[in-house]
Amino acid sequence: MESYRNIFGKLNRAALIPFFVIGDPDKKTSLELVKTAIDAGADILELGIPFSDPVADGPTVQKADIRALHAGMTPKKALDFVGKITAYKSIPIGLLVYYNLINHYGVEKFFMDFKAVGGTSVLVADVSIDNADEIAPLAQKAGLETVFMATPNASQERLKRIADKTTGFIYTVSLLGTTGERSSLSAAVKPLVAKLKKLTDKPVCVGFGISSAEHAAAVASAEADGVIIGSRIVKFIEDNPGRPDVMKQQIADFIRSVRQALEQVHR
Repeated sequence: MESYRNIFGKLNRAALIPFFVIGDPDKKTSLELVKTAIDAGADILELGIPFSDPVADGPTVQKADIRALHAGMTPKKALDFVGKITAYKSIPIGLLVYYNLINHYGVEKFFMDFKAVGGTSVLVADVSIDNADEIAPLAQKAGLETVFMATPNASQERLKRIADKTTGFIYTVSLLGTTGERSSLSAAVKPLVAKLKKLTDKPVCVGFGISSAEHAAAVASAEADGVIIGSRIVKFIEDNPGRPDVMKQQIADFIRSVRQALEQVHR
């Protein structure tokens, strides 16, 4: 699998990165939905392993975690899921996971197993840059890229540390708080992206609160390298219980609309 740097370098626009909780609403449907997003134009995937206490996530993703857990999803099954996706198409997959899950599995073994099924990067949502050395060396040893979060209230010195520890892309949080849909894009996006671009040449992707094609285009106009959309996509699943065909259609239409908006913002 190519490095993120190479992938972003080939695009003349911001990358489209949809997020799904693995196994939501069940393993079979989840697999079909992720394949639908790939076929509709996703450039990179961000996939989350469901966890009982996802502190970085808002109500929409929390409910997705519950649905997936009730359907029997586990870290081991999640890695099998990733293998099925990469067998379908060689697409970069970033994994969002919480530390308890990988600690129980065995951190080094988890990273090695994730790499073996075609994984690209790992973001441990509840491990801050202060504790990066607990995971970064093991991830890099496994051949994975590291992703860390940068928030609007981070100091210049902290942003520099985040950039230095990141080998994949910097996950730039557009606002303070948890994930979730927002009616308007945070005013913090543009200055934070600009600040990071002055500090580093690592790719900068923006997530949290991006809910429309217009939001995505604004993020791309702020010179972000990628746009991560989660809660809006997960909401299509929540709103259509027992109707996988409707989920697939709505997700495909949304991904295509975002992709079209991003293609209008050239580098």
